[in-house]
Amino acid sequence: MREITRRKFIATATLATGFALAVQPISAAVITTDTKGLTAGAVKIPVKDGEIPAYRAVPATGENFPIVLVIQEIFGVHEHIQDITRRFAKLGYLAIAPELFVRQGDVSKLSNIDEIRSVVAKVPDAQVLSDLDATVDWAVKSAKGNANKLGITGFCWGGRITWLYAAHNPKVKAGVAWYGRLVGDATKLQPQYPIDIASKLTVPVLGLYGGQDTGISLDTVEQMRDRLKSSSSKSEIIVYPDAPHAFFADYRPSYREKEAKEGWQRLLAWFKENGVQ
Repeated sequence: MREITRRKFIATATLATGFALAVQPISAAVITTDTKGLTAGAVKIPVKDGEIPAYRAVPATGENFPIVLVIQEIFGVHEHIQDITRRFAKLGYLAIAPELFVRQGDVSKLSNIDEIRSVVAKVPDAQVLSDLDATVDWAVKSAKGNANKLGITGFCWGGRITWLYAAHNPKVKAGVAWYGRLVGDATKLQPQYPIDIASKLTVPVLGLYGGQDTGISLDTVEQMRDRLKSSSSKSEIIVYPDAPHAFFADYRPSYREKEAKEGWQRLLAWFKENGVQ
């Protein structure tokens, strides 16, 4: 897939409608959250080199809302990620999911997982962290968000980013990383993995992982736990022994209702305990 040039990405960037092509057919277990009582939909976030699209959901009335950054899987900000923002908004949060691959390509239109991975591999961590900084700034200045009540959660690719952003921005009050890769080979674009920042972490991050995840070994989870012991963050990792990768993804066969619901309740309690409410 041809990479979008920086001059063109502003004009062509849009959010996905519906679910990503690569995740069809959609499971009957899919959760759909309505927009009643919410202001929800696409917005544009000013960033260093233009604008990126994002999906924002927030209560229709009020102000000074706690902020939750919702970080996408490799499939982009498609309907599942948008629905998660609405779930947060129903609970009184300003939730926002920026489209972090937009310069590299529109993964929602790709059906081949290898093509999607090729696009995602071109996304620099530095760009992602900068875009998230800009998203927080926008949430505070333009969307009635409270900078002192900032949380982040992400899934799969976004789980890794959750750990990294918590290390990058100490103003984050709490993070919840769902089955994000912890160990990997450093590259120029992705120079660090969560295990590399674990001992220096000051922000409390809750990691939620599946014991049957074939892509994230329990050995790496234990390595991460060991590194976290030397940090001041009071971070924790929970492993659901019978859960596979993507057990929260209600639109996919990997969904495990029991573990997903328990993980969601743990997330809400973690945010409350650490000042994101």
